[in-house]
Order: sequence, then C-alpha cells, then structure tokens
Amino acid sequence: MTTGDLKNVVVVGGSYVGRATAKELAQALPSTHRVLLVEPHSHFHHLFTFPRFAIVPGQEHKAFVPYSGLFSSLPNAANHAVVQARVLSVHARHVNLDREWQGSKQLPFEYLALATGTSLAEPAGMKQDEKPPAVRYLQTHQEAVKRATSILIAGGGAVGVQMATDLKEYFPDKAVTLVQSRARVMPQFHPALHELISKRFDELGIDLITGTRIVVPPTGFPNDGTPFQVQLTNGSTVPTELVILATGQRPNNGLVAGLEPSHPGSLINPENGFVRVRPTLQLLDLKYPHIFAVGDIADTGVQKAARPGIAQAAVLAKNVKALADGQEPTETYVRNPAAIHLTLGMQYNVIFRNPNEAEGQTQPTIVEKQDGREDMGVEGFWERQGIQVINPQQYHL
Repeated sequence: MTTGDLKNVVVVGGSYVGRATAKELAQALPSTHRVLLVEPHSHFHHLFTFPRFAIVPGQEHKAFVPYSGLFSSLPNAANHAVVQARVLSVHARHVNLDREWQGSKQLPFEYLALATGTSLAEPAGMKQDEKPPAVRYLQTHQEAVKRATSILIAGGGAVGVQMATDLKEYFPDKAVTLVQSRARVMPQFHPALHELISKRFDELGIDLITGTRIVVPPTGFPNDGTPFQVQLTNGSTVPTELVILATGQRPNNGLVAGLEPSHPGSLINPENGFVRVRPTLQLLDLKYPHIFAVGDIADTGVQKAARPGIAQAAVLAKNVKALADGQEPTETYVRNPAAIHLTLGMQYNVIFRNPNEAEGQTQPTIVEKQDGREDMGVEGFWERQGIQVINPQQYHL
C-alpha cells in the first residue's frame, strides 16, 4: 500500500498531549491508516523548562527537541509524519494549512484529534516557531533578569511560583515580588499548598501580594533596566525594574469556528471557551463523531495539565481504533484529583495531590524532595523522546 492509499488520522497540536496522542494512535491503528501530527513549531517545546531557562543560562538550547524520534521506534514508522504547518481552519473532513504539504494546502482526514491546548504569555509560552529565534528569546530574557535589581511577577499559578523561587534562589540579592489576584496562590489546589508555598517564600525572602492585579499600560512595561512603578488595582504601587507576566491560560479554540454547530453552544462552552466533548472525548455535537478533542482544550472538567491529558490520549486512541474497526467507542476518561510536581528552587521540589474525596480522603498527599537539578534533567527528556545524543552539539540542532 502506498502512502497515497492510507487513511489520514490528523492530530492538530504537537505539545505534550498532542505528541502522546499521535504516538498512541500510531501504535493502535492498523497499517491502513497513517498519523499526521500537524504543528507549526520546528521542534517540540519542552514548556516545563521555560520558566527555569528564562532565568538560568546555559541550557536554553535543550528546551527545543527535534520531533524526529516520535515514530522512530514503531515498525511502520515510515507511514507516519510530523507536518510542520499551522492549521488555519478545521472542516468536517479536512483541515486547511498555511503552507503546502505534499502539493496541497488542504489535508483530508478520516479522524481528527484537536490538541491545541491553551496559550501562555511569554516566557512560559513561545511565539517563535523556529528554534534559533526561540533560543535567542530565552537568552535575551536571561539578560533582562540579570540586569534588573528588582523583579515583579504577575500571576500565582505554577509558572509564577516556580519563577519566583528560582529567581530568588539563583539571584538572592534581587528583590522579587509576586502579585496574585486571588486570596491564595494556586487556588485550584487544597489550601495546604498555598501554606507550603508561603512558607517557602518567607524562607527565600519573596514578597507576596494577594487579592489584587497589576494594571498593564497600553504600551506595555519598560524593559531598559530603569526603575518604574507598577499600578495595582487596589490603588497601591510597587517599584520594580522588570515585570514578568505569568497570568494564566487562554483556550486555543479558534479552529472549531470552521465547523457548523448543530445548535448554539454545542461545540464550545461559552462559559469557559473550552471545546465540548463526550466522555469518549468525541465532540459533544453529534454531527462530528469522527472528531475528538483532548487535553487542555477539551472541556472535561479535569485539571489542565500534561499528565491527565496524556492519560486521555490513550483513551482517544482506543476510541479511534474502535471506530476504524466499525465499532462504537466505549473508553472514557477518568477524573482524578488535581496533582502537580512543583519546583520551588534549584533542588527543593514537591509532589502535591489533592485529597480524593470519592475515597474518603480529607487531606492532600505531600511528598517533599531535595533532588532537583539546575538543568531539570533535560538531557534525559531528550532520550525519552527517542533522540540518542552522541555529541553535545546535537542539542543545538
């Protein structure tokens, strides 16, 4: 069978969940199907390292990993492909690309998985698609951090908390302030996590301001090393030389606009912007049983994080396989309590899991560790992505 005879299974979005979805599908489906992962980035963006590598120099080139190892271990690896392109719109049986692939900007599919996730402000997310300018962005951010004597971080989620602790531990002489709009940091977790983080902030000397937001000027904040005042919505001001935005996630739901809903609100939840799905991860709208959404973009009610999203990838693959076999999908995703592995400095890190109330738990699970590494074990991540590095220069490719 030639590649032209294969049935396309398209995955849109190549971050942690999209990558896992593509591999699960490639392993589950018969040789009559090929998996095409469509992603505009030239390399996999190892987002978990961005907060650290935007501060600490010397490892930033390792945050961008080639996709070449994705299918390499599979017996039918040649059937599948990573398509470097941006999907402009999604339709019932094809997607439109911003550039040609195999002679066409239109890519037909038998099944489609949307893994478009959410957008994050830089430096937690990256605007650049190619590796060299993305590496330069992190290096420029490192220089701005090094130059500033005082730094304000806006946002008390995982990114803001991790950057604050990294900053203060790596540069103890800098004044670091974190501003959080809610009464506590990381409010989706049990209050014990806020207490643990507050204690860590006190140990390091980080100022925490809660219950207010920063006011972002229309022209943005200066970044030339001169001091300025940041206005807060509670009327007060904070002096600083650098502002880092870590202000949350925005769902990347624009592609669904190309689909015709059965009725208003059947595709996107108007309350939160996430794509509505059934327990099988098929779109809730019955017109599109062959289209799925997975991970952060899916309105599952599950924590928006890589681990639960990757678990959903396995569910999706089994359900696509069922459809390909002419059967009804029956696999459903599991709702587990929110959990996180959080760095709170170069070595200190914590595994925190909310209590499983369905099992009668009332207290969270907390595992504190001191085994963190400055490079966050990034070289081991390359190996797990199927990239065998013999010469360190390969990390720059």
